Amino acid sequence: MTDEFHRIRRLPPYVFEHINPIKAKARAAGVDIIDLGMGNPDLATPQHIVDKLKETVENPRTHRYSASKGIKGLRKAQASYYGRRFGVKLDPETQVVATLGSKEGFANMAQAITAPGDVVLVPNPTYPIHSFGFIMSGGTVRSMPAEPGEEFMRVLDRAVRHSIPKPIALILNYPSNPTAYVADLDFYREVVKYCRENEIFILSDLAYAEIYFDGNPPPSILEIPEAMDVAVEFTSLSKTYSMPGWRMGFAVGNEKLISALARVKSYLDYGAFTPIQVAAAAALNGADDCIADVREIYRSRRDVLVESFTRAGWDVPSPPATMFAWAPIPEPFAHLGSLEFAKLLVAEAGVAVAPGVGFGEYGDNYVRLALVENEQRIRQAARAVKKFFATHAKDSNVVPLNGNTR
Repeated sequence: MTDEFHRIRRLPPYVFEHINPIKAKARAAGVDIIDLGMGNPDLATPQHIVDKLKETVENPRTHRYSASKGIKGLRKAQASYYGRRFGVKLDPETQVVATLGSKEGFANMAQAITAPGDVVLVPNPTYPIHSFGFIMSGGTVRSMPAEPGEEFMRVLDRAVRHSIPKPIALILNYPSNPTAYVADLDFYREVVKYCRENEIFILSDLAYAEIYFDGNPPPSILEIPEAMDVAVEFTSLSKTYSMPGWRMGFAVGNEKLISALARVKSYLDYGAFTPIQVAAAAALNGADDCIADVREIYRSRRDVLVESFTRAGWDVPSPPATMFAWAPIPEPFAHLGSLEFAKLLVAEAGVAVAPGVGFGEYGDNYVRLALVENEQRIRQAARAVKKFFATHAKDSNVVPLNGNTR
């Protein structure tokens, strides 16, 4: 028998498998680890959403199997949200599917549309499921720039002309995890025009639509009227309403793609627990005050992180959106690469970050900092980083924990 299964062989080791043992060992020794690694919101779910869950779960009829594509009230609530927020009209019956989070939605869509050997265009660096959902489904990934703009369009055209077979889909993610890049409607208009002309589907990840700080609210690609011909968009309640463990997301848009996703899901799940779906509908139908409150908390944390880390000697660019900062590795440690730098940082400073290489090889000069600790803890992390830098100030060749540089 083989040592590894075929699909497992196609997956690299998860980068946090290298970081987590160091965190665990330090915590076991009594070290206070400030964890800015995983994007796991620490804020409480708004009370009215929790109350709706409690109310609904008291009805034993809601304990039965639910609807795989989402209960009707939830799909209507998501369609109403798109109408209010983006001015996009959706048919809840044919253009909306509730998913078990946007991550699972992406993976299920990859299963639905990918044949062995199909080429998919994916930003690099990007959230891992954007690539590995298709790799697990037998597809081949070709890297695209993460930043929107003219270079993106040049690479897109080159990739389409030189890929055999022609790409079936293009992944977009703005505001982006991990880079925090944002896109505007002019960029979306160009991409939609090109993909319609070349018969390429667009899968847009809009999970951070409501976590923005500078400029206008991030748009939806579906605001481009022709986008409905080729595009599906994924959203999530995880960050917007601090509901990560509830696993509630959506796919909306092109009817052919939505139908394919719904069919695959019908074989894989019965949908989220009905009380969760009812509470999610209450979130979408409720006032937006709680969204604004969450946004302001992340804005304040962002400002504290950028200011305190910069004073500590680490120039962290200010993200215009998302709950992440995408920070270049400081020059004295650049030779280590992101994984070894992250391991050293948690071991010696007690600060955990996400290695950029976990989001693609083009992210290896960066680490991702998540805004999941309060302002006091962020300042504490900055002080620890400053001390860490001072310890290595005279060391011109910092050695990684394993003795190897990249």
